[in-house]
Amino acid sequence: MFSLIKRCLAASLLLIGSLAQAADFKAGVHYDVLDEPVTVLADGKVHVEEAFWYGCPHCFHLEEKLKPWVASLPADVEFSRVPAMFGRAWVQHAKLYYTAEALGVLDKVHESVFRAFHLQKERLLSEDDQRDFLVENAGISEKDFDKVYDSFTVKSRMKQGDKRIRSFKISGVPALIVNGKYIVSASTAGGQDKMTAVVDHLIEKERQAVAAN
Repeated sequence: MFSLIKRCLAASLLLIGSLAQAADFKAGVHYDVLDEPVTVLADGKVHVEEAFWYGCPHCFHLEEKLKPWVASLPADVEFSRVPAMFGRAWVQHAKLYYTAEALGVLDKVHESVFRAFHLQKERLLSEDDQRDFLVENAGISEKDFDKVYDSFTVKSRMKQGDKRIRSFKISGVPALIVNGKYIVSASTAGGQDKMTAVVDHLIEKERQAVAAN
């Protein structure tokens, strides 16, 4: 009996601690609120999007932290990425991202692109370099790459992605956007290590809002 009481007390203290921590996350301090929410898919899930650039060292470092966090997300949370296009190199890397996505190999090469740029100093800015990279790392053919690279599909996804990024009203990356409403960055959260904690709080906030309606 005493052991059971101790366990219940410990659980209560953990709950109180987590609630206290959540209460510390404030709009305008730890995250920003968009004046005009950006539409997300109405599928009953909470949507978390990462705005990033392959050439950004902060995005590269965040990737290591995001991987286990994304893997642990519950079924009612959907995670996706949107490459930002704030410069010529950004646009070229976004084209590589959407080309890999259209070819069905994005999950296979996403981390490899980061490592190639930041560790192996491969800029991957030209069409030839991107073709060689995907042929070598994703096992696709040059013919398949050429068929997709300048396709309507890739151009359309780039246009949609750029429009979405601009709708978020962000000026830098990485940023995590929750349900098209809340923007979390390292500067607002108080460091990269705290970004997912703030996002977890906002996910629960959105869940509660759905339950109340």
